[in-house]
Amino acid sequence: MLKDLLRPWKFRAACLPWRAAAACGLYHGEGAAVQFVIEKADWAIRWVGEHVRDEANALAPGSVATTVEPQRIAERVVHFGSQYMWLAWGPHMPRGNRYVTSFFHGKREDGPEISEHIDRFLESVPRLSKIVTGAGLVEERLLGWGVPREKLVRIPIGVDMRLFVPPSPERKAAARARFGISPERIVVGSFQKDGVGWGDGMEPKPIKGPDVFVAAVAELARDFPVTAFLTGPARGYVKRELAARGIPFVHTYVEGHTELAECYHALDLYFVTSREEGGPMGLMESMSSGVPVVSTRVGMAPDLVTDGLSGGLVEPEDAAGVAARAAAILALPEADSQALRAAAREAVKAADWPVVGRDHWRKVYQPLIAR
Repeated sequence: MLKDLLRPWKFRAACLPWRAAAACGLYHGEGAAVQFVIEKADWAIRWVGEHVRDEANALAPGSVATTVEPQRIAERVVHFGSQYMWLAWGPHMPRGNRYVTSFFHGKREDGPEISEHIDRFLESVPRLSKIVTGAGLVEERLLGWGVPREKLVRIPIGVDMRLFVPPSPERKAAARARFGISPERIVVGSFQKDGVGWGDGMEPKPIKGPDVFVAAVAELARDFPVTAFLTGPARGYVKRELAARGIPFVHTYVEGHTELAECYHALDLYFVTSREEGGPMGLMESMSSGVPVVSTRVGMAPDLVTDGLSGGLVEPEDAAGVAARAAAILALPEADSQALRAAAREAVKAADWPVVGRDHWRKVYQPLIAR
């Protein structure tokens, strides 16, 4: 079956005669039928592409490859890891490919540059065979902009549920000891980049809601001994504002996802306070790690979190609401707290990487290869 599906990509040249393609420096002979275009940077788009590649190849060996140089690809299914990458590369790509892009987030209210980007993206939709989005909110937005239903596929952004697991009491204690956090502290995590650039990040990125995070933590700290736990670059604004309010914090850099999993083990809560999101990955990682999450209604949060049952949901910019949901979770009896954590981990199974990779193969790649 797989051999039959792949055969057209080895022997057919629909867009260019073979010699013309070779003269242009294109390749369309041997190689994976699906090329997933990722970033060179070790960041979310790269992680998504590599996980999708590995899981799809577990089903159909050799079917998907990742690349950072799509300009020479011909006669393939080419999946761009974000709509920004698609708009950058798409005008320069040959017609013989079938194109797919992920569209994670963005709305016109985010500003004139985003609005212009959306216009350009919508103009490009006729060249796209499929558009993958992770969130129901974003899917409905795309439909409202006139994107044809048959081009849209909703597949969650994934999480490694074998890596992000609830810690034992001993592992939780060890994680806190490693980062110098005393047992009596209530530790609230925020592991996403929310400052401009890759330096200190003293200028906040409003779309990520760092101001809402600080306000929510400060509100919670009125009644609980709160320590904020931060990771990653460009957290300077948050650190400055927490320090100004006398709220202790830990800030660390991690080498990879294995070390990040240990960071979740130190937490009591995780906050997502963004004004716009596609996921974020921290949402799924915290739910998988048994860390109660309180999130604004952005990205995949409404798809995965049932307010009061598997976490907390509030409207964007509602810092007081974030703090109130957090306080309610902290006040739960132990049995109810365990039930909430278990419900969250059950809900996020829909985003486990094997499920996400399978859905990419069966709902996106395999139908396009078979045409």
